[in-house]
Amino acid sequence: MRIFQYISILLFCLLLVFAIHKNSPKYHIIKGEIYGTYYNIKINTENKNNKLKAEIKEKLEQIDNQMSVFNSSSEISKINQSASGVDIKLSSELSEVLKASHIVSEQSNYWFDPTLGNLINLWGFGNTKATFPSKEEVSKVLKTTGFNKLKFKNNYRIINKQYSDTAINLSAIAKGYAVDEIAKLLDKKSYQNYIVDIGGEIKTKGYRSDNNESWNIAINKPVENSSENIMVLSLSNIAVATSGNYRNYYKKGNKIYAHTISPKTGRPVETDILSVSVFHNSCMYADAYATAINAMGAKKGLEFAEKHNLKVIIFDNKMQTLYSKSARKMME
Repeated sequence: MRIFQYISILLFCLLLVFAIHKNSPKYHIIKGEIYGTYYNIKINTENKNNKLKAEIKEKLEQIDNQMSVFNSSSEISKINQSASGVDIKLSSELSEVLKASHIVSEQSNYWFDPTLGNLINLWGFGNTKATFPSKEEVSKVLKTTGFNKLKFKNNYRIINKQYSDTAINLSAIAKGYAVDEIAKLLDKKSYQNYIVDIGGEIKTKGYRSDNNESWNIAINKPVENSSENIMVLSLSNIAVATSGNYRNYYKKGNKIYAHTISPKTGRPVETDILSVSVFHNSCMYADAYATAINAMGAKKGLEFAEKHNLKVIIFDNKMQTLYSKSARKMME
């Protein structure tokens, strides 16, 4: 009699495992490295497209060839190397990113400024080593920075630099743009449920399971070398970008030099923000807004978020969590 009980239990367990496996989502996962970081795309689908990985890689490399300052032959590098007063035709992709950059720059009272390329290099956060520049060196470079040093024509399809030394660095917006572009590629393939993650900049669509479970989006604890998550949100059909200074910085003596450069002073920002996450329909805009708010500081950043109805979560230097009103509403 007991042997039949064991057989019944075994059959029940096998049926349970089969049921769980049957209801588990099937993911098409594509991973790789780009822009000095990783990319991880997860699609909830039973239809695996063997050509998709190559198409995604091709698109990411195209953006790198247009917008990377670490690629000396990229479109943006050629603009940075160009003389002043010369009309330069822009690709449609770079035109879109520069137009968005200008919008966020003006909205944020120029706390977001992609013309800080030479200041980023001067402080050793670009393609040069740290030099700890003098006030005079910083002041000299500041004279050639600012969006007002760039002139655009034909709805941002042509750019003209006022100074040949003005250098554009799109690291605070191009990664978000790349996320949006990969999402568009997946949309064209008629995928309805996916998450795109490029170095922590994320966009989600649909659900992670057939039970309409939203995608889990984690915000890392803003502490150096920590892999712990301080918050996990279940969200769908939204993008998120995070900016912080707790990883990319260096020290000289007892002073910390953060990688975010203030457009106002030309020096690394001294902010009370450890990290800021912005949730938006566009990852490109979320990326740019997160950088602007990080540079502003918590008080001005939240005021800016309220003015523009942005979903923003800030962790300040006291490890307090600060929310904009629309972010609180998002979490209800």
